[in-house]
Amino acid sequence: MENGFTYEDYQNTAKWLLCRTNHRPQVAVICGSGLGNLVNKLTEAESFDYSEIPNFSQSTVPGHVGRLVFGFLNGRACVMMQGRFHMYEGYPLSKVTFPVRVFYLLGVDTLVVTNAAGGLNPKFEVGDIMLIRDHINLPGFCGLNPLRGPNEDRFGVRFPAMSDAYDRDMRQKAHSVWKQMGEQRELQEGTYVMLAGPSFETVAECRLLQKLGADAVGMSTVPEVIVARHCGLRVFGFSLITNKVIQDYETKEKANHEEVLESGKKAAQKLEQFVSILMASIPLPGKGN
Repeated sequence: MENGFTYEDYQNTAKWLLCRTNHRPQVAVICGSGLGNLVNKLTEAESFDYSEIPNFSQSTVPGHVGRLVFGFLNGRACVMMQGRFHMYEGYPLSKVTFPVRVFYLLGVDTLVVTNAAGGLNPKFEVGDIMLIRDHINLPGFCGLNPLRGPNEDRFGVRFPAMSDAYDRDMRQKAHSVWKQMGEQRELQEGTYVMLAGPSFETVAECRLLQKLGADAVGMSTVPEVIVARHCGLRVFGFSLITNKVIQDYETKEKANHEEVLESGKKAAQKLEQFVSILMASIPLPGKGN
């Protein structure tokens, strides 16, 4: 059975947090590699190390601090994960996605996902931001889906739709906010494909992923999105293109995590500003979709 947690486990963690903070978040943000500085924009911030939170896992990857931070960002009550959990760290998908169901029980209605990704689309440049329109869940093709096992009806239905996973209204708002920001590069939009990692892709794999219709490739995000949609949360997200994937056998270049973090630093500030401005576009609870 994929899920090692009971409904009570999620409840206990949510209760633990609700007893220790007066914050009642509407929006949850998962910060990807190198994007943890977004928490610095929060006002009235209150943070908890993952190590103190019941049932939370530890983040073991450079660029992932490992803290849950509550606060306000541009008028919206938020909770942010400063670092996420990954399959390649050895965690089952139930642990990777555990925080999402806790957020739902805290009263969150919107999940914002961010990640660092490799650009498969030849039009993409390092530093581009790609609005995620859709995803390809490659581990899911092999039966690795976070909803595998008995369904918990208190969270959602047995067979949730994923054709509308990334909220269309928020994508439209993102494009108009980007125009207002007056950036030189256009906001990209495309399909994110998840691989399990931790090894980067071979040239042949990159060529295959392109043929499958993927624009960016990474090792996260999709499990959290699936669980969020199962709970009925509004979801939207971004990939920061931190490297262009290697698709040429003649090149001497190769991908590495340090390059991902380094090239992401400047562009991360732009993405942080972008997400901050977009917060004001998220409908307040009870104000429609």
